Amino acid sequence: MFNSEDRAVSPVIGVILMVAITVILAAVIGTFVLGLGDQLGDTAPQATFTIDGNDTSSIDISKTGGQSLESADLSLYIDGELANSSIASDTWETGERKQINYDSGFSGVSGEAVVRIVHDPSGNAIFERTYDFS
Repeated sequence: MFNSEDRAVSPVIGVILMVAITVILAAVIGTFVLGLGDQLGDTAPQATFTIDGNDTSSIDISKTGGQSLESADLSLYIDGELANSSIASDTWETGERKQINYDSGFSGVSGEAVVRIVHDPSGNAIFERTYDFS
């Protein structure tokens, strides 16, 4: 009544399903055991900016779009050097312009330099542009 070829299909599908379930469970457990699950929520906010340099001691940065940002969570780097440990202590909304004075420890800049704003809680750069300060 049953052909031997028909009966072999069910064990093969069962083994494939068991292997797939085992792989998925191992990936989920491994993610949390290695601590990678904690980092999933640490994403940088999305925002856009424009910059204008005033002189060698300050820079004007305008937020032109994106999420509201806590200014205390942001740091300004120019050519990889920390220029200001925090931008301000308020919420930075779209359309607002901030003049940022460099800390006294910053060596200054002349000519072209890479300006980077880093979101400190996530460690990600949310803005990066080359700007000519001359």
